[in-house]
Amino acid sequence: MCCEYGYTRKSTPKQSIDRQIRNIKALFPNAIILQETYTGTKIDRKEWNKLYRAVKAGDTIIFDSVSRMSRNAAEGFEAYEALYNRGVHLIFMKEPHINTDVFKNAIAVSVPMTGTNIDFILEGVNKYLMAIAKEQIRLAFQQSEKEVEDLHQRTKEGIETARLNGKQIGLIKGTTLTTKKSITAKEQIRKYSKDFEGTLADTDVMKLTGLSRNTYYKYKREIKAGIQAACGL
Repeated sequence: MCCEYGYTRKSTPKQSIDRQIRNIKALFPNAIILQETYTGTKIDRKEWNKLYRAVKAGDTIIFDSVSRMSRNAAEGFEAYEALYNRGVHLIFMKEPHINTDVFKNAIAVSVPMTGTNIDFILEGVNKYLMAIAKEQIRLAFQQSEKEVEDLHQRTKEGIETARLNGKQIGLIKGTTLTTKKSITAKEQIRKYSKDFEGTLADTDVMKLTGLSRNTYYKYKREIKAGIQAACGL
């Protein structure tokens, strides 16, 4: 039995993935939605890897846009071609001209051979049509990659402009940023770390909380500073 999968991902923690899900479900209500919580430019994501291994010929993967599949042109095209060769249907809602079915149609309309000397010309025409179809797919991924690079450059320039205008960029040194995530993580550290109320070593608490080494020790320092301040030390 063939399956439909909707693959969604967000580029930053602050982004919402709901819009992508709504767009996919509007046209593919039976699609199984996969949500990627961590992303990058490379196709090395946990949910994507599971989906990539699981899909079989006849299955369909739906993307809100080509950028959700990959923002790296070379790797995106490589994945597209590999899935196409495996018989997996790919649908890009914002770039329907590069759906795999469109690619297949480009092959289907190839000029048939005649069995005569003119076939040398017809073979060249067919190769040309295939090259155009492949180039359209490649260009879509390249455009997506360029949009990301442009966004990063605009952000960098905006930050530099704000800095030159005397605006504070980021936290003032010594300021502690408090979020729901940091509060929860610090509560877990205090509860489980042997340096506070628990019995676990740092490495075990890091695994338990899922924090990076730098963030973990940063939170530990902040906890200790808070305890010392409360005790008047």
